[in-house]
Amino acid sequence: MTAAKITTLTALGALVAGSVLAQEAHEWGRRNADFEPAFPEQTRAEIVVSSYSYETEELATGLEHPWAIEALPDDAGLLVTERSGQLRHVAMDGTVSEPIAGVPEVFNRSAGNSTQAGLLDVKTGPDFAETRHVYLTYSKPMSDGMSVTAAARGTLSEDMTELTGVEDIFVQDPPSASPMHYGSRIVFDGEGHAFVTTGEHFTDEERQMAQELDNTYGKVVRINLDGSVPEDNPFVGDEDAMDAIWSYGHRNVQGAAMREDGTLLTLEHGPAGGDEINIPQPGANYGWPVVAYGTRYGGGPIGSGEPRQEGMEEPAYYWDPVIAPGDMTFYEGEMFPEWEGDLLIGGLVAPGIVRLAWDGDRVSEEERLLREFGRVRDVEVLDDGSFLLATDYGDGQVIHVTRADEGG
Repeated sequence: MTAAKITTLTALGALVAGSVLAQEAHEWGRRNADFEPAFPEQTRAEIVVSSYSYETEELATGLEHPWAIEALPDDAGLLVTERSGQLRHVAMDGTVSEPIAGVPEVFNRSAGNSTQAGLLDVKTGPDFAETRHVYLTYSKPMSDGMSVTAAARGTLSEDMTELTGVEDIFVQDPPSASPMHYGSRIVFDGEGHAFVTTGEHFTDEERQMAQELDNTYGKVVRINLDGSVPEDNPFVGDEDAMDAIWSYGHRNVQGAAMREDGTLLTLEHGPAGGDEINIPQPGANYGWPVVAYGTRYGGGPIGSGEPRQEGMEEPAYYWDPVIAPGDMTFYEGEMFPEWEGDLLIGGLVAPGIVRLAWDGDRVSEEERLLREFGRVRDVEVLDDGSFLLATDYGDGQVIHVTRADEGG
């Protein structure tokens, strides 16, 4: 494959072409809901433009709705999931493998014009160097045409052609007839635990289950790496709750990342308005569908019609109108040093990358980057500080983004 290279200049204050400035310009647009934020930094942060120039390279193409990218250690390439059910190895020269064998069967049915089910996240285990464990989340087919969100673990062969010993370590309960809102990301806390995010399957009846503790709809769950439940989970011992639940009252959590200090952040799709970043605390209720910073798609209030209620946690940040987020990652690296500790978020409705800078647990600024690439489902930062993005199309790409030479 011959790499196609494009240079995009975004030097702040420089005299550049109008079309380039338009690429990075952003106007918030009309709100769906006329709510006041709980604190000034909770929404619509100052929009900025970085002083960097970018060079982008099409690393791989022809992928069917790529959903997640995971960089393998020692420059051994990437693992990439395709929503339709394939896990592939992509070498750093752009060579795309045949589907890796041993991946669990996925449920890939659509709902109307939307397909949300399939093979979702992929992560190498924290002990990958010793065990070659790989973790997947996916839509698992159940009896009678139903499905759930599940997480599985398997062992990747040395030649990266097969997963063996694959077993589920989490299976959502109960099964759903609605092929919508599965989540799902998996992240590790560095202390032997995995967090798995789920959705609430969208229907009016099922979304109420996000407020109930006898199911894993609209939850963040916390498990050990083998699928057992940590004894210090917040609802262990509560006979009316499922032991694996960490937090609840979520809608459709499709992004999750662990900050350097060990803090988990999650990112969920809202309705019309109200995409949220939360910092899930053990046992806490994040409000869905009782409160939300948005409205129903056809208009009208969500739940109580209010954005907040006593006993329900506030999001750290929200968008109205929505960005329709993919996954997110904290930036660490020397290539773009001013971004250290910032979140890079894939955008589906807000095209390209959304960058958020933080001051503690509050957002201080926002930037929209690389909008020409459209729907971005995942972002992965490499060891050298460059980063990758996966475009969510039937002929999806993996794009490699580096910093261009000064004056490039």
